[in-house]
Amino acid sequence: MHIRIQAPNKNENSYVNRKGFHSINVQGICNHEGLFTNIVARWPGSTHDSFMFRSSNLCSYIEENHHSLDDGILPGDSGYALRPFMMTPYINPSTPAQVAYNDAHCKTRVIIEQTFGHWKRRFHVLHSEIRMAPEKVCIIIGACAVLHNIAIFLSEPMEDGDVGGEANEDYVYCGPNQGQAVRNHITQTYFS
Repeated sequence: MHIRIQAPNKNENSYVNRKGFHSINVQGICNHEGLFTNIVARWPGSTHDSFMFRSSNLCSYIEENHHSLDDGILPGDSGYALRPFMMTPYINPSTPAQVAYNDAHCKTRVIIEQTFGHWKRRFHVLHSEIRMAPEKVCIIIGACAVLHNIAIFLSEPMEDGDVGGEANEDYVYCGPNQGQAVRNHITQTYFS
């Protein structure tokens, strides 16, 4: 998700995202209850999601410790590389099983989109342009994620109004097909 910021004085062009505005690109991972389990808010808006994940400590940890499906998987959108631990949708599903897989993938991934929407609704500072240095914005983003989790733990009510998450479905990753065998196994085992 991109959090809009004022044009910074240093490295301004690197903060312009593909939609044309200045931002911090935020990588978030949540659980089924909408709690952030991992959040990274330090990259300029021009940074690609897949690069952010590959550069993260979480990715390094998973690469070293993921051995089978029993270790779990992350559902990612089509902007991420398909890996044994990162499942992405089929770009052009050609069988009913692949269509069913994509439907289940979408229904699972919607949780992060809803979590981002609830987070932005809870903290209005995340809606509009934040007029601070990028370093301070990153701290604010992290603090809002921690406070969001506390609010979830305490069952704090949400305010009225709905702010949807930002889907990133219009960018398609075209890199190596690592993880294709795992995705095909999941599709054949659970959706055929």
